[in-house]
Amino acid sequence: MSNRMRTFAGAIALGAALALAGQAGAAASHNHAAGQDHAAHDHAGHDHGTDEQIYKGYFEDDQIKDRTLADWQGEWQSVYPLLRDGTLDQVMEKKAEKGDKSAAEYRAYYETGYRTVVDAITIDGDTVTFSRAGHDTRGRYAGDGREVLTYEKGNRGVRFVFKKVSGDAAAPDFIQFSDHRIAPASSDHLHLYWGDDRTALLSELTNWPTYYPAAMSGEEIAREMAAH
Repeated sequence: MSNRMRTFAGAIALGAALALAGQAGAAASHNHAAGQDHAAHDHAGHDHGTDEQIYKGYFEDDQIKDRTLADWQGEWQSVYPLLRDGTLDQVMEKKAEKGDKSAAEYRAYYETGYRTVVDAITIDGDTVTFSRAGHDTRGRYAGDGREVLTYEKGNRGVRFVFKKVSGDAAAPDFIQFSDHRIAPASSDHLHLYWGDDRTALLSELTNWPTYYPAAMSGEEIAREMAAH
């Protein structure tokens, strides 16, 4: 994958080239965290039973349904600054109590996973706005299918894909949503993957910028993450 898909090449400004940090789900043969820690982390507001199994990545093909941008409407904030400023330290400590890494090791893992310079995402109808340091880049997007990914441990994930139909040249040609859901439902958080090559996006294995509602405080987000 090109560097252009992994990170921004330069500052975002109207008329400036936006090279959005490309990322995507794991390839079927790769032991990506999305099939392990990542698949089970940071989800809230879900039911038990069948829904819990879906969140963990165990579902049948006939359970998958098409989704629209209506599921992700609103204003979203990146959790990366919260990791950097220590707000999520309690989350890392909680993970260390249950997992196989130290709090510092979990923090390093999420440092790579959450990394992004896109501070905020706004989705209004079919328009997606990417914000960095007060500079906005936007595009209009239409549904472009979905990708079902199988991970090494046997669980799966679904990426819902949208293609740019108009907007700023610097806006990415493709965006993929993942929120551990596989059918229409409002989202409580999301992982957003973006870039200009639909196929190449699926080979990005380590970076999955994560967003929570902009109205939530950092402490609210941390508490919600720690509770799961």
